[in-house]
Amino acid sequence: MNASLNLDTLIANTKFNINNMAFQPKFDAVIFDLDGVITKTALVHASAWKNTFDDYMRTREKRFGEPFREFTHAGDYLPYVDGKPRYKGVASFLESRGIDIPLGDPSDDPGEETVCGVGNRKNIMFNQVLDDDGVEVYETTVEILYGLKEAGVRIGVASSSKNCKPVLEKAGLLDLFETRVDGVVSAEIGLNGKPEPDIFTTACDNLGVEYHRSVVVEDAVSGVQAGHKGNFGLTLGLARENNTRELLIGGADIVVEDMGEIGLDGINEWFEKGMEEDGWKLSFFDYDQGMERSREALLAVGNGYFGTRGSMEECRANKVNYPGTYISGLFNRLTSRVGDRDVENEDFVNISNWLPVTFRIEEGPWFEFSPEPNYKVIEIRRTLNLQMGELEREMIVEDDQGRQTRVISRRFSGMADPHRAGLRYALTPLNYKGRIEIRSELRGDHKNAGVERYNTLNQQQLMPVLEESNGHVIELVVKTSQSDIHIAACAGNRMVGSSEVDSSISKGDGWIGQTFVLEAQKDQEVVLEKMVSLYTSRDGGVEDPLSEARATLSSLSSYQNELNLSAGRWKEIWEQVDVVISGDREAQKLVRLHLFHMMVSASPHHAGLDSGIPPRGLHGEAYRGHIFWDELYILPLYNLHFPQVVKSVLMYRYRRLDAARAYAREYGYEGAMFPWQSGSDGREETQVIHLNPLSGEWGDDYSSLQRHISLAIAYNTWNYYHATGDLEFMEQFGAEMLLDICKFWASKAAYDANDGKYHIDKVMGPDEFHESLPGSGVGGLTDNAYSNIMVGWIMEKAFSIMDQLKSSEKTRILNVLSLTAKELKEWEQIIQGLSIHVSEEGIVEQFKGYFGLDELDWNHYREKYKDIHRLDRILKAEGKSPDDYKLSKQADFLMSFYNLGTSEVTKILEKMGIHVPGDYTLKNFNYYIQRTSHGSTLSRLVHARLAWELGMLDKGWELYMEALRSDLVDIQGGTTGEGIHCGVMAGTVYDVISTFAGLNLNGEIPEISPMLPSHWKGLDFKFNFRGTHFQVSISGRKIKISGKNAGKDKIKVHLWGKEIELPQEVTVAESFN
Repeated sequence: MNASLNLDTLIANTKFNINNMAFQPKFDAVIFDLDGVITKTALVHASAWKNTFDDYMRTREKRFGEPFREFTHAGDYLPYVDGKPRYKGVASFLESRGIDIPLGDPSDDPGEETVCGVGNRKNIMFNQVLDDDGVEVYETTVEILYGLKEAGVRIGVASSSKNCKPVLEKAGLLDLFETRVDGVVSAEIGLNGKPEPDIFTTACDNLGVEYHRSVVVEDAVSGVQAGHKGNFGLTLGLARENNTRELLIGGADIVVEDMGEIGLDGINEWFEKGMEEDGWKLSFFDYDQGMERSREALLAVGNGYFGTRGSMEECRANKVNYPGTYISGLFNRLTSRVGDRDVENEDFVNISNWLPVTFRIEEGPWFEFSPEPNYKVIEIRRTLNLQMGELEREMIVEDDQGRQTRVISRRFSGMADPHRAGLRYALTPLNYKGRIEIRSELRGDHKNAGVERYNTLNQQQLMPVLEESNGHVIELVVKTSQSDIHIAACAGNRMVGSSEVDSSISKGDGWIGQTFVLEAQKDQEVVLEKMVSLYTSRDGGVEDPLSEARATLSSLSSYQNELNLSAGRWKEIWEQVDVVISGDREAQKLVRLHLFHMMVSASPHHAGLDSGIPPRGLHGEAYRGHIFWDELYILPLYNLHFPQVVKSVLMYRYRRLDAARAYAREYGYEGAMFPWQSGSDGREETQVIHLNPLSGEWGDDYSSLQRHISLAIAYNTWNYYHATGDLEFMEQFGAEMLLDICKFWASKAAYDANDGKYHIDKVMGPDEFHESLPGSGVGGLTDNAYSNIMVGWIMEKAFSIMDQLKSSEKTRILNVLSLTAKELKEWEQIIQGLSIHVSEEGIVEQFKGYFGLDELDWNHYREKYKDIHRLDRILKAEGKSPDDYKLSKQADFLMSFYNLGTSEVTKILEKMGIHVPGDYTLKNFNYYIQRTSHGSTLSRLVHARLAWELGMLDKGWELYMEALRSDLVDIQGGTTGEGIHCGVMAGTVYDVISTFAGLNLNGEIPEISPMLPSHWKGLDFKFNFRGTHFQVSISGRKIKISGKNAGKDKIKVHLWGKEIELPQEVTVAESFN
């Protein structure tokens, strides 16, 4: 049928006729794919492809003896050809069959054996069918098209097909579309094909509409992938091939089988409500064993006291799945035999697993996720609700007898009370009835096994203490084998609405379970609620954790009631920390995801804990949960919202100040030298030697020489004081710690009469690739520029703090530290005399001798290895040393600008007698970024901010988005599964406020100088500074700032350097953005 014959009827009967309805669109444009969306030519394409490839494969069978294998719709067309440009589809399919033929040229004769020749052959077949049979259309899509036209919504078509124009002409629809970006246009202007978003973004650009207010309609997986990549307001999938799941996995926001199912009202509803709701959710629609561990980390729930990975309830630790629950600051120390030596490590303990719930039908196997699962997963969806702090999973599974069961599980970790958690587990038999057993357990009989490279070591952290039951309550107590911390877990199990249920208890060393038996009916839901309480003997004020756990459990009500209490506290947190971005769905969702996981790692509950913030959160065991310098990136965000958390983190350091002093004395220094890795008691946890598994030789590990950790602690101490004005903290704790750190650096700085400079040796900078100078024979480097600049800066701040202390407190602290006037005088000399080398061009030498190192052939290594993030490992595998080359894992000297800003770094250099050209920041950025591999996720964060501030907006945005996406896409290939990266998560959120909104708190009053990404339409956030609560709203060219405090003083801010009083709404200059 030729659809053009009945268009008049469609127009007359359309339910979208604007005269008959008051439709007010909330979106500006819809870009339609052609085949399978507007016209039924997708089936014609599929048929033409099949005939073409079957013919070609038969000729190869005759010529080369290759067994003929038929081209199939599901096995070949959908995964390799559907939605892709013609020649890309040919290449994709042939590659899947291991066939390599020349690309050829689009002008190739259809008989030529080239990619283009085969593609042209298919095109002839397609056009022949088109001429013979005409074009059929999807009538509901055509109705929608006319409804959109009547409503004033812009319409475009974007297709990989080079036949788009003749097809639309035959259908009589060509004039409906205001823009057409098809295979012909793409070839002319060089657009990338799907799954890249180029054809859709170009269509929107042609119409002059914004992507976030536009809809992409697609039926192919590659098409919805393109829509998702393009960050459009709605990517609508049409499941013409019964491929709903595949389209959702590909990135479709909504999937329907036909446009009539959603209509204009449905699209409008998405833009009114759906998009906002989606901004609070992270969803996965498949079970990918290769990605499972990273998803477990990304789907974790927690409350700052404990975090629980988003593992399946029905699994135990294996090569694919790894359940884990971690309590902040809970460590255990074990000794392992490595080679011919005993090696001691302190680890972050994976405590009792409170999740386990599973079921079986009749006497069948218990449902279990494992590398070889015993049930088939038909469908699965997992959604983390960031707003409420709840993880929900819905799936349909099938056993070996074809019995299908819907399983819906929900869980939360209590934010209202951090010792509470809940799990709801619902089963529905879909095609059977019969006996079902449901088993709920508490398990503490596992080892730490979340990081594969640690698995050769002794990892049995837990020992059984008690397994008890009382009615429907099961109790488990385990303890850590060395630190002797008792961990009590109690779980109350309740079958909701089921009266006739038998139950039994089973237990063993370190585990206990309860099994319920009931007769289940087809399509009738069976629900288990499992409420949990967790306590340890390390908790403040807790003498008997089991008694506390029992008492708390007895007060727990239903799952929904407890969830509501927890969600209420989450709501209060979000009211303070939320960052609202208009015009960028992807950035909005990821910023909220990062905020969520930071609250999981360290919420306001952290204020009562004696622990730091692990760089990998409460999400995994990487770095053994030790505390590094990552808090330098994390704590600025908490200063804005929860400074009490920052104070608690600093108190963790202060309580270990004596250990830092002892560590300094061990190496012949004075003052306080904090360890690179810190755990329970503040000793150095970094290994100083390592075994080469290939050679069997022990070698030095110099990473503990990253003494700049003490500078990070001092930096965090000053920032907390500056942000809060908490002089009491400084007098009691902070000033003593900061001054003792300065005393350490003063004892480490050696004066050289030959050049009249102070030099600091045996250190490593943030770079990490360089451990020593080639040929030196000793570990560490001399005059690391970052370290020396930060030493000068923190010593200056020490004098500033001493000026603000009460005289009596200053005297007391100086006496405690035995700091004399002579020593303080030398500090002033050190500030002015620290050695930093700067080239004639204004490049600051990363460390003494850096300029003498060899250049690396970066292009060679990129071509050979593709992923060169960890160049150190690549070079060592080649028998080379990264020490020999000008390369960096991450920002080193450039970190100075990140911490202090260009003006402050310049002042410090000038005090050292170093004069730099006005453009030295740009010169140093360009010099070092091309010698940096970004082997740490933190590296992109630093370079993104500097690029943005230097006006390199495209580069800054590219680096920022790489950092923002890094954990979601697991950019480092498996590291996210070992724990999220708190530094980059907190840093990317803080950069929205500090870099894009331009908030600078280095002065006495806040300064705001916005420079939003060009496609952002608005930004709203709150922050605290010295007791005043600020609210900022940037929209279009207006900035509204309000402030509230308990005093009567006028509240002032600097807006682009101009002082204004609040509240005030300012219309900004045209140069904004």
